[in-house]
Amino acid sequence: MMLNPNDPLDLQVAKQAKIIDALMRRANRQKDVGPSAFRAFQSAIELQQQVMAQSRDLERATTELESARYERERTRKSLVEALSSMEEGFALFTDGQLNLCNDLFQALLPDISDKVMPGLGMVRFFTLVYGSAHFASSDLSMSQVAQALDRSRDNGMITSVVIELRNDRWYQMSAQSTSHDNVVILLTEITSVVRRNRDEKETLIDRQEDYLQAVFQNMSSGICTFSAEAEVMMHNARFREVLGLSSAMLQSGMPVQQLLDLMRARGLIKADDELKVGTWQRELESRGWLRKRVRDGADRVLDVHANQLPDGGFLVELKDVTLEARTTEMLENRVMERTAELTRANEKLIREYEEKAQVEEALRVAKERAEAAVSSKTRFLAAASHDLLQPINAAKLLISTLKETSRKTDLYLMMERLDGAFGSAEQLLHSLLDISRLESAEPDTVSPRSVSLASVMAGIHGDQALVAEQKNVRLDMVPCEEFVHSDPVYLLRSIQNLVVNAIQYTDPGGRVLVGCRKRGDKIVLQVWDTGIGIARKDQARVFEEFTRADNVPFGSGMGLGLSVVDRACRLLGHKLSVRSKPGVGSVFSIEMDRGAADRSAPEPVELLPQSEDMSLDHIVLVIENDEDVLFGTTRWLEQCGASVLAAQSTDEAVRFITDIGMPPDIILADYQLDNADTGIAAITRIRGITQSHVPAILITANRSDSLRASALRQDISVMTKPVKLSRLRPLIDWKIRWRPPTRRAESAIPTKVGGDRTA
Repeated sequence: MMLNPNDPLDLQVAKQAKIIDALMRRANRQKDVGPSAFRAFQSAIELQQQVMAQSRDLERATTELESARYERERTRKSLVEALSSMEEGFALFTDGQLNLCNDLFQALLPDISDKVMPGLGMVRFFTLVYGSAHFASSDLSMSQVAQALDRSRDNGMITSVVIELRNDRWYQMSAQSTSHDNVVILLTEITSVVRRNRDEKETLIDRQEDYLQAVFQNMSSGICTFSAEAEVMMHNARFREVLGLSSAMLQSGMPVQQLLDLMRARGLIKADDELKVGTWQRELESRGWLRKRVRDGADRVLDVHANQLPDGGFLVELKDVTLEARTTEMLENRVMERTAELTRANEKLIREYEEKAQVEEALRVAKERAEAAVSSKTRFLAAASHDLLQPINAAKLLISTLKETSRKTDLYLMMERLDGAFGSAEQLLHSLLDISRLESAEPDTVSPRSVSLASVMAGIHGDQALVAEQKNVRLDMVPCEEFVHSDPVYLLRSIQNLVVNAIQYTDPGGRVLVGCRKRGDKIVLQVWDTGIGIARKDQARVFEEFTRADNVPFGSGMGLGLSVVDRACRLLGHKLSVRSKPGVGSVFSIEMDRGAADRSAPEPVELLPQSEDMSLDHIVLVIENDEDVLFGTTRWLEQCGASVLAAQSTDEAVRFITDIGMPPDIILADYQLDNADTGIAAITRIRGITQSHVPAILITANRSDSLRASALRQDISVMTKPVKLSRLRPLIDWKIRWRPPTRRAESAIPTKVGGDRTA
């Protein structure tokens, strides 16, 4: 390029003009105008047009620049004029140097005003202010202001400082960083505000002084202040009044020793009290305070309170507490007299307490003996239940066999009476065992779970239907398919006891009705009868042991059945109630929580006593270590038509099975065998040998829930001793006939038979 773009525009225009002129002259010298000359001329014309356009742009830019310069000067002049009219000093520092300021800011300190010019550094400005002869003080040094501004450069915080000038002039200097490079400083005169606040403060102090003086003079205590040189400074009239001194006697500047001499001369203090003053002074100096109570010569009591003052002096407060001291002394005397009386009364109470303690100790020993006796009885009944039930079980089996044998003989009536007598003994023994178990407080005494009322009621009906029929009492049960939350054994025992009582105390031709009612989330089982009824005065106590109503005939039982019901319901949380009217009948009700329906396993709900003529044509393996029970069971089963394998141990039972070479149809086993052997172990072993899930029934006196759960897991039904033969016979038949399509030995299939605990 022929032109340098970095040259000024006017120089570029001049160069372009020279080039155009040279081109024009060269064109004129040509004799003919060829194409190249024409193109050169055309280029020159275009170049000239560009030069003219740039010239116009340059002129327009120059005009705008001049206009901007004029506006800037005009704005700056207006700003300076505005700043000059401000009542506050104003300065703008840019990049740490003074850019502009008004006259008030510049003339604030006359001795440095000639140095406050644009270009002055900000740190230098604060140094000049701090060194000015007109500067008196500030609440912050000037160097700290500069440092604070530097720290707040980016957050825009305002730094403020109050400065004092000569002749009691005051200014507030406020500085703020408006950007990273600019700092604005304002000077506001606050002289009038400071002076006004000072006057108000002095006025307030004067008023407070008058107020304190009035309070000081009217205090109820005598007050006197002493200087560090132990001279009187000021006191109130009450102080002179307490000491009995006139205002002429007690003057400011009086030494403490002179005051003490005056008081001793007037008999206000004793000689030994004066000797204590030195000790008091040392105590006051060491601790800073002193509290003493003294008696003066006029038989008065004074409280002396002294506190050390910051300047080394001390303040003394005197208070006449003579009346208070006398009152306190009188109260102390009364307290001493009362204490003596209380001491004598306390000694009497101690003697009575010792006598009472001896009586309580005797009662405690008697109670322990009674509890030990009850506990021994409970443990005996619980531990001996197996031994007690074994002979009764054997006797029932033998009696049942003898009844069948003597059915058509003269001995049949006697055997029926014998069977009834044993039934009563069995019922009484069950009640005693139930009471002992409910009193034992063992963890597994009751085991609440979901219980089917249909199964329980069907079992009770099966047990008691024959008894009711023999007495000519109509026994009706309304079917109920509900489930309740209860213990199956004690719920069955409770309902059975209520039904037995209802049948027992209902005359022939009467009726007993058992049914359930729904009440929200509750199920109420009721036993109605048309019996002799219970008087109102006897309705609360019929649930006590060995208690019967007054209208009960003699020999109607021991009165334990309802006691078992009451104890079981209290442990299970059931509500037991009775409504009765003598000569009309009674209604016993048990209110229970509704339970979740559990239909996971079939139950022989309709399992009722079968005809006595029906034959048990099955092979039954009986495992029982008691010879009498084994003999009675064997005879009863053989009489029912069964083929019996009677074994006293697991090993003997295994030998029988090995000999016959086939599994039995069912196993009846006692739980407690000899040599720590159990019926569950025997059943498991026989099932393993035969590779067959042989139906099994465990017959035991053990009522624990853990045993029942263990049997359930292995599909073994449980019946408690003494066995109800009317329930055992149909259960045997049902266990043999009921065969699910697939079954493992470990499956748990609960089965319940009314009247006994079954699984």
